[in-house]
Amino acid sequence: MPVKNRFAELLPEITAWRRDFHEHPELLYDVHRTAGRVAELLREFGCDEVTEGVGRTGVVGVIKGKTDSKGRVVGLRADMDALPISEQTGVEYASKTPGKMHACGHDGHTAMLLGAAKYLAETRNFDGTAIVIFQPAEEGGAGGEAMVKDGLVDRWKIDEFYGMHNMPGMPVGQFAIKPGAMMAAADQFDITVTGKGGHAAKPHECIDTTLTAAQIIVAVQSVVARNIDPLKNAVISVCVVSTDSTAHNVIPQVVKLKGTARSLDPGVRDQLEEGIKRVATNIAAAMGAKADVDYQRGYPVTMNDEQATDWAADVARQISGDINMDMQPMMGGEDFSYMLNERPGAYIWVGNGDTAMVHHPAYNFNDDAIPAGSSWYAGMVEARLPAA
Repeated sequence: MPVKNRFAELLPEITAWRRDFHEHPELLYDVHRTAGRVAELLREFGCDEVTEGVGRTGVVGVIKGKTDSKGRVVGLRADMDALPISEQTGVEYASKTPGKMHACGHDGHTAMLLGAAKYLAETRNFDGTAIVIFQPAEEGGAGGEAMVKDGLVDRWKIDEFYGMHNMPGMPVGQFAIKPGAMMAAADQFDITVTGKGGHAAKPHECIDTTLTAAQIIVAVQSVVARNIDPLKNAVISVCVVSTDSTAHNVIPQVVKLKGTARSLDPGVRDQLEEGIKRVATNIAAAMGAKADVDYQRGYPVTMNDEQATDWAADVARQISGDINMDMQPMMGGEDFSYMLNERPGAYIWVGNGDTAMVHHPAYNFNDDAIPAGSSWYAGMVEARLPAA
């Protein structure tokens, strides 16, 4: 298709942008260099409007089609932030900032959407408005929520949203998508167990917080095993255990547990929160201790609209032929969910080839995926806003 041909021509330029972002990774909302470069390029492309500082450090570009006869507005989103990981790729354009790297491919997402923006600004072969959205703080900072709260939807009158993420292990440039839940709600919890510390040689004079915490760790798994419908997906993981003592012979006064709870259904999410609180507090009480549970809801379920999924899949098929519509949802979290909670839309995977998994120090975005990814972004605009 013509779009693919144009992106093959643009590949060296888009790759250069991507590798520049890779060399200069930035975390969370502190993406000033990346956002500045994105805004600079959007202005060079001739975008009708470029707004910086949306949701603190997000960038929004407006590209109007040949006419505005249909009045519809399509939003395309990419994330810009990196991770606090020390890079081990050995590539010549490796991170120049110790302890930070683009280990999730957001450099690639940003570059692919920039490529699509350049093409759309050149051709304007659509009726309506395309909004290109460059988001900070996807990696745990809820930058998507920040942009929504800053008026993203209403300020630009967005009707539908589309987003993309690379997927190691899938053939380069291939696509996968499904309707409904694509990624999980990602919550976290802190459990503070308080008892009575003392000498380990006299446990009968103590209320053993270590034993109590161990019982809680084992028992919270029963929330999934015995309270959740076996045909639904959920996971609880206790990941951190710490005490107020480091001695071999002291029963600590306080033990703290930290963990995560993941779900693909709002009702199951409620069950996980209630179950963790019930199990922790009651087991602690049975042991003579006390458990305080702080359950914090994070990113919502990333839920693809059924009709928008069909539209996204149709565009993907035009680019790569057969696509995977039978994929399983992932239990990782994604804050594009905040945008999909506001308007219908879809989130799609694009293959990154045989590479290390995301969030690994040896991961690297595969530049060969750029033509397919940029074509899909641009194709969504042309498909949803067809020119008369």
